[in-house]
Amino acid sequence: MPHTIAEIVQAHRAGTAPEETVARCYERIRQHNDPAIFIALRDETDARAEARALEGTSLPLYGVPFAVKDNIDVAGMPTTAACPAFAYTAKADATCVARLRAAGAIPIGKTNLDQFATGLVGVRSPYGIPRNVFDAKLIPGGSSSGSAVAVAAGLVPFALGTDTAGSGRVPASLGNIVGLKPSLGAVSAAGAVPACRTLDCVSVFALTVDDAWGALTAMAGPDALDPYTRNRPLGTLGQPSAFHIGVPRRAQREFFGDQISAAEFETAIERVASLNATVIEIDFAPFSECGRLLYEGPWVAERYLAARSIIETDPEALHPVTREIISAGAHPSAADAFAAFYRLEELRRASDRVFEQIDALLVPTIPTVYTVEQVLTDPIQLNSRLGTYTNFVNLLDLAALALPASIRSDGIPFGVTLLAPGGQDALLASFGRACEARTKWPPGALKKA
Repeated sequence: MPHTIAEIVQAHRAGTAPEETVARCYERIRQHNDPAIFIALRDETDARAEARALEGTSLPLYGVPFAVKDNIDVAGMPTTAACPAFAYTAKADATCVARLRAAGAIPIGKTNLDQFATGLVGVRSPYGIPRNVFDAKLIPGGSSSGSAVAVAAGLVPFALGTDTAGSGRVPASLGNIVGLKPSLGAVSAAGAVPACRTLDCVSVFALTVDDAWGALTAMAGPDALDPYTRNRPLGTLGQPSAFHIGVPRRAQREFFGDQISAAEFETAIERVASLNATVIEIDFAPFSECGRLLYEGPWVAERYLAARSIIETDPEALHPVTREIISAGAHPSAADAFAAFYRLEELRRASDRVFEQIDALLVPTIPTVYTVEQVLTDPIQLNSRLGTYTNFVNLLDLAALALPASIRSDGIPFGVTLLAPGGQDALLASFGRACEARTKWPPGALKKA
């Protein structure tokens, strides 16, 4: 059975029936037997009928099955945001889903997430904890936990997530897959339950950079239904040359005592340097400070707005950790907000000066990894640590591409992320393809399978 988008489309154009691919997708889901990955599956008969109707077309995503994070609407299916008391039945597809369907892709089901997309751990859901495909004791990462696990396990070739603080990148690292977070406003968030509306991005999980790019190009473009979309042409992929890559100064690299991850990042830097790239150490302090603003500043108030109806009418319906985090958003004053906005602009200028020296910034996707038990014991601090290299990205309007880098000596995946100013999505993907070609281990858990 082909695994990637490219392989599936090629098979369909060579004569394999898309309906057969969809049927095998459902069979793989049943065989995998992890009820915490999907919150709801679409009726298989309907999905197969949609596949049959595509036969003979030449669409770019011809008959490719995909999964959708359950804070994004799929017409006729419930949207829960992992909160049963919040659930509603979507009357229409989110714009991103509608555009993927127009390109020939077929939604299969809605995936689990940290409730209201608040968390980087993947354990804050009443629908269970998706199993990490490399070690069931480890967290799957979040908030887009189900989408990432579905791709890593080979159940679907790609899946949609959302990314506000790293939710489209952290679980990609823990699943050894690609996580593409586009520039702010490049993809419409209309039909997605907001977390922080000014920062939210629809993201893509896939096995390869080319697959993620193909899904992105099908979705991208302005949308009258989302005032935060922008006319940001993606550009075209090319062959990168004479790249300048920034990395945090050695003294500023934080791994919280995880020496294995620290060594793997050194190896990743060496691999990048071998791709005709000049590596430059940069001052990472402005990025770290910006990351702290996300949860210590007024942006938590946006999360409060998104969940206010539940918090005010049925607070016990929320996961206790989610409730604690979001409820704090009711307290910042307007003066606090403006003080944070002023500081953010100063940090943006500092970020701009860094990117005058480099084409892209290379960071570990996550500094270390935790077990489910560890996170349940210390849910807020450990979650915060996972955002060390992700929380600042949307505040600074950076595009991001999370890539598998290696498999650690203990069998855990290690990933890196490339970052560039908004609008440089094609630049990141072009260099990401070159990095991908140097990575020896197959993506996801395909080698394990």
